[in-house]
Amino acid sequence: MTQTIILRGQSQRDFAKLLIDKAPDDAVIAIKPASRSGDQNSKMWAMLSDVSRSKPNGLVHTPEVWKALFMHSCGHQVQFENGLDGEPFPIGFQSSRLNKAQMAELIEWIYAYGSQGGILWSENYEG
Repeated sequence: MTQTIILRGQSQRDFAKLLIDKAPDDAVIAIKPASRSGDQNSKMWAMLSDVSRSKPNGLVHTPEVWKALFMHSCGHQVQFENGLDGEPFPIGFQSSRLNKAQMAELIEWIYAYGSQGGILWSENYEG
């Protein structure tokens, strides 16, 4: 049986310790940072769309390519390959593997880039 516990306070930590004490031999325990949230993911894609529409410095990329460029700027492993048409495209990256802190860093990086490039954020749109 798999048990998942989110460590939010002392009672959850105590429960996790109890489960460890009761665990059978050869059980595997994994402690990892929380995964990115759905809200973070939605925000990132909205921001990437804003950057793509703004075409900063005349750069025309899809939101997917912008994501790869920002992830690369944040130090995440990204590789670009040439497609059959000779155009480069990103491979080997997945923002779904980012934890909450890494996703927050990526979002802040996009904001910083946008503040320098005059990006108009859709979240600030007042029709």
